[in-house]
Amino acid sequence: MLVEALPYIRRFQGSTLVVKYGGNAMIEDQLSIEFAQDVVLLKLVGLNPVVVHGGGPQIGDLLKRLNIESRFVDGLRVTDEQTMDVVQMVLGGLVNQEIVSLLNQQGGRAVGVTGKDGNLIQARKFKLERRTPELDAPEIIDIGHVGEIVNIQTDILTTLMKAGFIPVIAPIGVGADGESYNINADTVAGKIAEYLSAEKLILLTNTPGVLDTNKQTISELSRADVERLIADGTIGSGMLPKVECALEALSGGVGSVQIVDGTVSHALLLEIFTDSGVGTKIS
Repeated sequence: MLVEALPYIRRFQGSTLVVKYGGNAMIEDQLSIEFAQDVVLLKLVGLNPVVVHGGGPQIGDLLKRLNIESRFVDGLRVTDEQTMDVVQMVLGGLVNQEIVSLLNQQGGRAVGVTGKDGNLIQARKFKLERRTPELDAPEIIDIGHVGEIVNIQTDILTTLMKAGFIPVIAPIGVGADGESYNINADTVAGKIAEYLSAEKLILLTNTPGVLDTNKQTISELSRADVERLIADGTIGSGMLPKVECALEALSGGVGSVQIVDGTVSHALLLEIFTDSGVGTKIS
């Protein structure tokens, strides 16, 4: 396996790799340790990993303990001021620092930031539009402090990477008025990969990748393949946001996007450094 990895190490040395970390890989202790080992090894062999994490289940758990109702509209968490306070506590505090600590325990030098640090993730309020036959104009639904990305200010990330650190990013954006915004972690990872001109964007999921009609993993797809599979319904609602994120990242100049099964032991290393990989590559 080490011999198989050698050409990949040579090829990707010095390049930037953005990893969206979430799902079972984040919740299960052994998978979390293996993820941290993988990221640290990537740094040690000359790649520049950047970690963007989610935390939906942890947010949901704390809201439940505080007797605050969790509400969703079209898959987006309705984020009022009270919920936003919980989001910031969980993502910017608890989850972010757990990941930083885990990476440091495995020999890395990780630094946690939110999108508010150094104006990293500049955002504005997301306007959710819903069209109905009864209305001529789309209905605008207010879902609170949910944001969309306006700009990524990458200097804080490049400074950290040049100094040998691994940035760990909580997906919280900041508005022009200083307001905090909850932003989807896949979207943040894709935009950061785009602005950093990353060689790879890796989305860790709870599924083996993009599946064909026989439920078998498709190892590699082109943009045209993805568009065809969306049109014929093979790529359904659960995978659709991830492949759309992938296509947008590719349009922004990212080299390739991997949708990887985070439940596989050492999934990152297997995907990057072996011929077969463990997910779906979109390029």
